[in-house]
Amino acid sequence: MASSWRLLVQGLTSLVFLCAHADEYVRPPPSPLVLTAHGKPASHPQQVHISIVGEKNMRISWVTDDRTRPSVVEYGTSPGKYTASATGDHTTYSYFLYKSGAIHHATIGPLEPSTTYYYQCGKAGDEFTLRTPPARLPVEFVVIGDLGQTGWTASTLSHIAGGGDYDMLLLPGDLSYADTQQPLWDTFGRLVQPLASARPWMVTEGNHEIETLPVVEFAPFVAYNARWRMPHEESGSASNLYYSFDAAGGAAHVVMLGSYADFGEGSPQRAWLERDLAGVDRRRTPWLLALLHAPWDNTNQAHQGEGERMRRAMESLLYEARVDVVFSGHVHAYERFTRIYDNEADSRGPMYITIGDGGNREGLALKFIKGHKSAHLSEFREASFGHGRLRIVNETTAVWTWHRNDDQFATVRDEVWLHSLAAGEPAAAAGGRPVDEL
Repeated sequence: MASSWRLLVQGLTSLVFLCAHADEYVRPPPSPLVLTAHGKPASHPQQVHISIVGEKNMRISWVTDDRTRPSVVEYGTSPGKYTASATGDHTTYSYFLYKSGAIHHATIGPLEPSTTYYYQCGKAGDEFTLRTPPARLPVEFVVIGDLGQTGWTASTLSHIAGGGDYDMLLLPGDLSYADTQQPLWDTFGRLVQPLASARPWMVTEGNHEIETLPVVEFAPFVAYNARWRMPHEESGSASNLYYSFDAAGGAAHVVMLGSYADFGEGSPQRAWLERDLAGVDRRRTPWLLALLHAPWDNTNQAHQGEGERMRRAMESLLYEARVDVVFSGHVHAYERFTRIYDNEADSRGPMYITIGDGGNREGLALKFIKGHKSAHLSEFREASFGHGRLRIVNETTAVWTWHRNDDQFATVRDEVWLHSLAAGEPAAAAGGRPVDEL
């Protein structure tokens, strides 16, 4: 009941703001980089972030400039009182003249759900706190794409932190925008640490994670794979570029796809996806989500058609599995489509949402194509920075809100209620606001 009242009050407040200030809103320009320094000793952990591993475990990842520090995490349910510990491993990588610090990964658990834990990495430095996700519904995901490390990134992170509690963050690619400048991976890790050390961050790769160069031929995704280790092995995937995991005790299954890993007929990713979706029992798992980087549906001038090959290769698998929502990034704007299959409205298909507006360094994709062939399927679009929240309320109902960054607070600009496709023929989505024609 409290959550329902919170959503109602939030929506009414946003509506009042929109009516009063609609004419005053000006879309923000690109913002300079925010380079977060590390002024602590080389033994102290930095760039701390966490991710879920299976039902009851959590991976803690961090970096130390001192490469001799132990890959150990001590933890407990009271501040400064550590009743358990786990030892992991570490890796390093080189890129031209750059050599990373020690990148540590350790898996702790088993952990209790919905519980706050206190932990220290490498027997040095600060104590951190995390809260484990719930073992049952409701569960709330924050979704951001194309994050980067600009002033608008900092604004988005601030709005997430101040916008109400949540259980997990999902990011469909383009994290640091290092683009071969490896120290930017370090500054990005330090920028997101306050949030990423406290709630699980589950990410998949974007084009800015590839980092190959002509002639030199560095292997792709070296920094990404070393720094952001995801639970691919636990989900039967041979690649860190695509994997899946359960949330809320299996009530939700999340598939993280790789737009830049082979996805064609006979590819390892496609074979894995077929196995993964075949193992989902929708009677036990009423919610099925997918994330990828390059959108399959897009009416923006930016990146037109870049997801088409992947759509042709994989759309039918998601449709047959009755995936409820597909999130993507890449286009630096927000756009929400109706439920779609094969470029037509279909009540049994996923709802497609592009949310590549986290803060990137390249600016917003301002121009939508009014006469685009999919314009009639696009229910809301706007070129602004922001973040989204998906709150799965129960086995049949969820609510999606998109929060636009304004100078002092995040405005709820779009809201829609969803009906799980596992629960039968969905009712028409309600609550969406009109398309913002640009």
